[in-house]
Amino acid sequence: MTPLPETPPDAATSLSALMVQPSAQAPLTPAQQRFNDLLARIEALSGLIQRLEAWSDRHRYAHIQSLRESVQLAQTHRKSLLLFVHERLQTADLTDRQQRMARGMVRGLIDHLAPMADPQVQALADVYVSEEDTQEVAQEQAEAAQRLRERIEEALGQPIEKAGQYQTPEEMMQAGMRQWQRQQEADEQRKAAKRAARKAQKQAQKKSAAAEKGEVPAAALRELDAKSAIRTIYRQLASALHPDREPDEQERLRKTTLMSEVNAAYEKNDLTTLLRLQMQVTQVNSQSSARMADDKLIAMSLLLKEQVAALEEDLDQLESRLSQELCVPVRADADEAALSLSLQRIQADQRHSADSLAADLRRIQNDAELKRWLKEQWQLAKATSA
Repeated sequence: MTPLPETPPDAATSLSALMVQPSAQAPLTPAQQRFNDLLARIEALSGLIQRLEAWSDRHRYAHIQSLRESVQLAQTHRKSLLLFVHERLQTADLTDRQQRMARGMVRGLIDHLAPMADPQVQALADVYVSEEDTQEVAQEQAEAAQRLRERIEEALGQPIEKAGQYQTPEEMMQAGMRQWQRQQEADEQRKAAKRAARKAQKQAQKKSAAAEKGEVPAAALRELDAKSAIRTIYRQLASALHPDREPDEQERLRKTTLMSEVNAAYEKNDLTTLLRLQMQVTQVNSQSSARMADDKLIAMSLLLKEQVAALEEDLDQLESRLSQELCVPVRADADEAALSLSLQRIQADQRHSADSLAADLRRIQNDAELKRWLKEQWQLAKATSA
């Protein structure tokens, strides 16, 4: 499998250059290893986001344009089918059953075309929403909803609450999903409550023990150390990049730009960016991290952990957004060829849908084929809702 193409990291800004390097005389301590692991995770997540965005930039516009064109073409064919079937309902020699099938097809086509807000479609919608047709549709929907209810209750392992309120498959499915979600949320709330209780108990025990000894909690100290460390780096960079101390105009502009990056990173507590800029501006290397005390590294790791969580959330949101926009599941760690193939498949499916509608329209130009087509579509609709 071919992974998403990697973007070569800039040697000047690669986080690997910030990692503590072990030596034969001084292997990595747990704090140093944790610091390195978090840097590696940040670099990996940043790379996944960059590669996924690059893949999206190459494919997104053409894919969405292709889908839009196919959907528009399909809607055009559906409208032609709607008008044709409506006309044949007035003139063709159809049995009562065939007329009911044809009216069902018309209503289905109207439902698909409703978002177009087309005057002709709206006029036909007014014609076909009669009391008799409404009762006929309601009966069909109720039967399909009952069949779906049985399957959902089997999957849930319990009856759907107030099932008699739901008269269509869509309503029944939504009710089943809501009940399933409530089950999941209730289970998760119970688990979260247990976790919170255990955590609160442990924290209370630690605070009680610390209070007895007159100690400041270790977590609070690490948080203070983290803020102190990031503030120290910021001050070093601000001193080195102060534009008013630079006589050369071009160098002053460069330092002004870098200082803007420093300020933005400091406001966001973006430790990795500050460390990269520190290495770039003041020539600090990984040996400075190696000389840093473990308690300082542990404190800085708190900030790195926050960045990991933020990047993981950014990646989840990017994957979710692209999945919705492209209508295919998108994951940053997926094979690029497989992702591209998924786009091609859905494009082909949409084109096939439009082509099938056009073929149906050509086929039903004579009454015999129209009757066979109505029967096939009716049977297909029943099988789909069963």
